[in-house]
Amino acid sequence: MFDVFRNRLEISGVLTTVTALRISQGRSTEPIGSDLPVVKDSLGRPLIPGASFKGALRSRLESFLRGIDETLAVDPSDLAGSYWMSQVKDLKKKYKKDDKVLTDHLVSMTDEVSQLFGSPWIASKFQVRDLTVFPDAWFGQYQERDGVAIDRDTETAADGKLYDFQVVPAGTPFEFKAVVENAENWELGLLMIGLHQFETEQVPLGGGRSRGLGVVRLELQAMRWFDTQNNPARLLEYLQKLVTGDQSTCEDASLHRDRWVQDLIDHLREISLQSALPEQSAS
Repeated sequence: MFDVFRNRLEISGVLTTVTALRISQGRSTEPIGSDLPVVKDSLGRPLIPGASFKGALRSRLESFLRGIDETLAVDPSDLAGSYWMSQVKDLKKKYKKDDKVLTDHLVSMTDEVSQLFGSPWIASKFQVRDLTVFPDAWFGQYQERDGVAIDRDTETAADGKLYDFQVVPAGTPFEFKAVVENAENWELGLLMIGLHQFETEQVPLGGGRSRGLGVVRLELQAMRWFDTQNNPARLLEYLQKLVTGDQSTCEDASLHRDRWVQDLIDHLREISLQSALPEQSAS
């Protein structure tokens, strides 16, 4: 894919469990222990996979965009279907010698949410590290909860279907780090809205959400922003200082947050206006 470094946003913060959290790694094969243990790192400490956070964020933003126009967020399962993949195959065959033109065509056929989060033919611009627990705040204390499978016919507890599952206690802090590269202003605005949903405890994580599990709160501590502004000299200075850990070439991204959100609103309004024009012409 044709790619040129244009900008980078680094985000760091703390994700804290407001209620107990259950992200299961599947049924345990151990003879002693919980039937459904949580995901852990190599040291046995709880872990929130970056894919789990990213998936929950994408799902929430998709619901917002579909409320405006369903074409803004295509069902991810459809993107891997034969129709879309045949389109991609034809484009690659037609423009195999011109990567820039191929990239432009692929972007033009990609829905808005996939332009930020990725699709089968476009890489994601938004990357989230696995969220690891702060060692000083973790004392090895998991909680065990009891569960029971329900018989759908009798609507009562199924015989022999008792089980227990493990949860991470409320108040457990996890380190949050994410990076966005080469994003458009409106895409950054979309991301800001999604992160705000986590800041206000609107997006639960993991399983057992109907039981009240998985409520989390994100506290953003730093957002560092660098934009080349199509100036090679700026990029050279950024690369030179990057190695020494000098962040003086970066800006506080919170200064741009409102502008990015406004760019998103303008972008979506323009799309809505363009979609309405054919209907008005037909009438």
